Amino acid sequence: MTTADDRVLFEVDSDNRIATITLNNPAQRNSYDASMRDSLARYLDIVAEDDDLTVVLLRGAEGVFSTGADMNNAYGWYGEKRDEGAAPAKSRPSQRRRLTVDRKSFGFYHNLMGFPKVTVGEINGYALGGGFEMALMMDISVIARDTRIGMPATRFLGPALGSLHLFFHRLGPVLARRMLLTGDIVEAGEVEHLGVFTETCAPESVAARARYWAQKTAKMPADGVVIAKEAFRLVEQSQAYQGEEVASYLFHAYGTNLQFAPGEFNFVKTRAQHGTKEAFRLRDEHFHVPEPE
Repeated sequence: MTTADDRVLFEVDSDNRIATITLNNPAQRNSYDASMRDSLARYLDIVAEDDDLTVVLLRGAEGVFSTGADMNNAYGWYGEKRDEGAAPAKSRPSQRRRLTVDRKSFGFYHNLMGFPKVTVGEINGYALGGGFEMALMMDISVIARDTRIGMPATRFLGPALGSLHLFFHRLGPVLARRMLLTGDIVEAGEVEHLGVFTETCAPESVAARARYWAQKTAKMPADGVVIAKEAFRLVEQSQAYQGEEVASYLFHAYGTNLQFAPGEFNFVKTRAQHGTKEAFRLRDEHFHVPEPE
């Protein structure tokens, strides 16, 4: 059975007990907006409620996992529609609106991390921002060595961004601080020795290796899997995540209301003046610091 919901595709392999969800927005490097994320959440619910499915394989179309939230309309996440190149609104979203939106966003991440079936990530090309967060949330993650990973949005929203608890516990405090305080984008091969991902391999092998892991885990008893995953989550919640999930979305919501001093890069203002593509180029130019010889 194969169905499509605009920019998210859903396919079920009943014989192998595997569902595949594909982010299908390749023109935007599989970035996603709120509608796409809602579609992804609905498909995950279908898998969670189907006793005949044991594994969900998450991937991106045309060799790119995801570049995260669609920044063509940064304030669209807060319910505000704005045309490309339009002037900024007179007022920013209220803090209560930010907290409402972030609570929903972190609800999605919470459900993905606590998903009752095995999650396998087929990660290649780019895994940035929310795409990077989803890659880190996978139970089994297969990533190409040349996949570019990171949280570049910290360069225009600040380091208090995203699932801070996830970054510290998945990446470790040293790498997490480096990536969040610089906005650096690195290749997965550079951190292969840290064991952040289940398997790091050549780009041409990612799809086959991810399918291998999906088939391997699909042979496990489904009830045993869900019991094990709840046990894993209990250990994480009791030893690592106490209060941190709430702290993460609070800091994210407050951090999106930054004030910029002269000389600091304001992405939202630059995007409104020059367009998204040029804003990204100017952002990278602003943050470039040449390595010492």
